Amino acid sequence: MALIIMRMGAALQASATIASAANSRQQARALIATQFSSHVCWDCISYVTHPTNFFCMKQHRRKGARKSFTENFLLRKKISFRRDSSKMPYLFSTSNISHRSFKKMAESSLSDVPNSSEASEAVEQQTVENDESQKLSEDNGAVASEPFPSGDFEFRKLKGWNKFLVKLKMMIALPWQRVKKGSVLRMKLSGQITEELQGRFAQGLSLPQICQNFIKAAHDPRVAGVYIEIEPLDCGWGKIDEICRHIEYYKKAGKFIIAYMAVAGEKEYYLACKCEELYVPPGAYITLLGLKVQATFLRGVLENIGVEPQIQRIGKYKSFGDTISRKDMSEANREMLTSILDDVFSNWLERVALSKAGKSKEDVINLLEEGIFDVKKLKGGGWITDIKYEDEIEAMLKERLGQKGDKPLQSVDYKRYSRVKEWTLSLSGGKDKIAIIRAVGSISRARGGLNASGDGIVSDVLIEKIREVRESKSFKAVVLRIDSPGGDALASDLMWRELRLLAAKKPVIASMADVAASGGYYMAMAAGVIVAEKLTLTGSIGVVTGKFNLGQLYHKVGFTKEIISRGRFAELDADQRPFRPDEEDFFARSAQNAYKQFRDKAALSRSMEPERMEDVAQGRVWTGKAAKKRGLVDAIGGISRAVSIAKHKAGISNESKVTLVELSKRQPSLTTILRGGVNVFLACLGSEDGVKLFDVIKKGKILPERRLLGVQAHMGEILVEGLGVDESFKCLKDYSALWACTMLKEWLSCD
Repeated sequence: MALIIMRMGAALQASATIASAANSRQQARALIATQFSSHVCWDCISYVTHPTNFFCMKQHRRKGARKSFTENFLLRKKISFRRDSSKMPYLFSTSNISHRSFKKMAESSLSDVPNSSEASEAVEQQTVENDESQKLSEDNGAVASEPFPSGDFEFRKLKGWNKFLVKLKMMIALPWQRVKKGSVLRMKLSGQITEELQGRFAQGLSLPQICQNFIKAAHDPRVAGVYIEIEPLDCGWGKIDEICRHIEYYKKAGKFIIAYMAVAGEKEYYLACKCEELYVPPGAYITLLGLKVQATFLRGVLENIGVEPQIQRIGKYKSFGDTISRKDMSEANREMLTSILDDVFSNWLERVALSKAGKSKEDVINLLEEGIFDVKKLKGGGWITDIKYEDEIEAMLKERLGQKGDKPLQSVDYKRYSRVKEWTLSLSGGKDKIAIIRAVGSISRARGGLNASGDGIVSDVLIEKIREVRESKSFKAVVLRIDSPGGDALASDLMWRELRLLAAKKPVIASMADVAASGGYYMAMAAGVIVAEKLTLTGSIGVVTGKFNLGQLYHKVGFTKEIISRGRFAELDADQRPFRPDEEDFFARSAQNAYKQFRDKAALSRSMEPERMEDVAQGRVWTGKAAKKRGLVDAIGGISRAVSIAKHKAGISNESKVTLVELSKRQPSLTTILRGGVNVFLACLGSEDGVKLFDVIKKGKILPERRLLGVQAHMGEILVEGLGVDESFKCLKDYSALWACTMLKEWLSCD
């Protein structure tokens, strides 16, 4: 015991020497850390007595398998240091020493220890390292102790016993999971592509299922190739890049993949370029003219009908309020939109040029400048493979696969192939599990309106899932997949808190799809690592709030309202008059307070000073590529990279398989059911029996009464599109619905 105390005293003396020579408390802590390395817990300043002890006396758990408490503290404080095993000669096996005892022993040693020139040199060296660490923080926003794994797909062919086992599993598969040998997987990509797994009766496409089908088709010996029909797409560039990444993986299997387009713009062509062959019909509408971004303004419309918007917008780039409060584009908004457009356009030129052999970015620019609308010129320039009708393509594929000419092409469609289990192809994961939580849509705090049927992010529901994962011992890590423009600020804050608690127990990796802005970014910043696509729209750290003064409109239509109230600000939301000066000041201060909380929590989560976070906040939207340079995002990639990082953080080797457990399966909403019913109904009307059925319904009067379900307005989108997909009317319709809903709800509430 005496020997142990002597060794401890020597170590404390060395630490005191360094501390006395240091210029700041942080420098002293950094240098003491090089002496004691993994033996000091700076969460409670107690001593961890053995390198294999994962807990200090207050049960603070280590943040990483080999990372000390000290390292975690210093990384959060942006202080870099080197661990030098030669400076750690003492390993103690005694019980933990409290902070008070530790401090008392250190102070008692100060009088006996002279200033050391070697310690001063060490301080100078540490200061240089601190500056380097600060520079690293300037680049990526969070100091990382090691580079993140790439998450690149590695294709491995089945051999030997595994190949035989797959054949055996295919023989015993259920009838609806069987596929004929030599089949072509047909996928039609059009319209909206959701981020969530779709239920059995849901309409539309699901990005996870599309990606799974490409992976399965690459390994499935029954699938000879893939035939994609591409129609105009209603999704962002992030999902397009995710699909392109899985197409690249499929191509490693050596199977063919061809695309067919009848109507396409820049986004559809961008996707089709990843396929080996691209065919269009003679009369195809292919508009490759360039990209644009636009903003719509309704202030003039509102003035004409007597509506005065009173908006409080915190953040000069927070453009959502501009839509209803301005008649033209602000300079800040113009700067932001121009930057986003430049990033998208540069990426489009680069990817198209790389996918076309012998083409450069200048060639792609010339294609756009020439304004080609004749598909023959596209073929002559090598931009498409050939001009063929769909039946000609099927005939070509039948000949290529040796199928008989009098029978239709042997194929399997997207929906049916989605039923094929990964287990059948020996693609199922290992014993370690990673939870996938998908947060998709606008954010609200509780169920209500259309959210009662499952649309959007309901914080109460998501928090339940987060807590289940936190308490479960089955999951090693969590990937939070976000595709949300934001919504209710309180709901976002509640989810942020729960995610922080989850991240304290298990690694949480945020993966961004098309958009993770405002409230969507609020959720993401609770994760330990944030992964985004190059063209993900993120950031938008700002708030906007306001009300409509409908006094003039009420006067025009003869509507009056009187309010009796108690309390100075009880009539803050009164819509028949504008704000009083004191009400306007109160409203502005409350909005500023909400912004400050958002900004400061973002700074805390990203290990930044609030002043530096202010430079990248102010409501500005960034692309994923730009956000990474400014520290809002840690890595560029898709969900595969997020999973790879999660494995790394959980201590799972990169070669080991993991089981991804989807916890967010989308249930069919009321609007989805109605939409599907309308589609069936309209199709039915096209037949003679359908007309008779319609007559029966009219005579029988079995139609239900009309009910107002309410309308939810989502945060405005930033759309970077070509001429082929014009969304200006859609934006106008959305914001008109917002205004109409505001007035209609108020009128209906008055008896």
